[in-house]
Amino acid sequence: MSVELTYLALTALLTASLWIPYIACQVMTNGFLSGENYVDPTPRPVPLWGLRANRAHINAVEAFAPFAALVLIAHVAGKENAMTAFWTMAFFWLRLAHAGVYWFAVPFVRTILFTLGFVAVCGLAWSVLS
Repeated sequence: MSVELTYLALTALLTASLWIPYIACQVMTNGFLSGENYVDPTPRPVPLWGLRANRAHINAVEAFAPFAALVLIAHVAGKENAMTAFWTMAFFWLRLAHAGVYWFAVPFVRTILFTLGFVAVCGLAWSVLS
């Protein structure tokens, strides 16, 4: 399997698992769901770190689609090379770091990491389209 597909799979696993801290926060704060929670979908209150964990997950889901599409296009089009490998690795590690600094409310670093992740997607797009 190529480096690009490996990091696509790792990014998919990361994105798929980022809901766990939010759910853990919900259970630690409010206990397990009751029958009425299934009827009333209003989110139960959680500490700020839980809200940040939820936002980190949502943000990762939003960023995943264009990244995944570009990796798959690169693979199918036979455009995989050292630069596409670099951009896919960079995206994964930047998203992992982004989630961590989002949870811990590190000011400004989160924005820098998000922007660099976008740069990685743009670099991947450039590599695929050129």
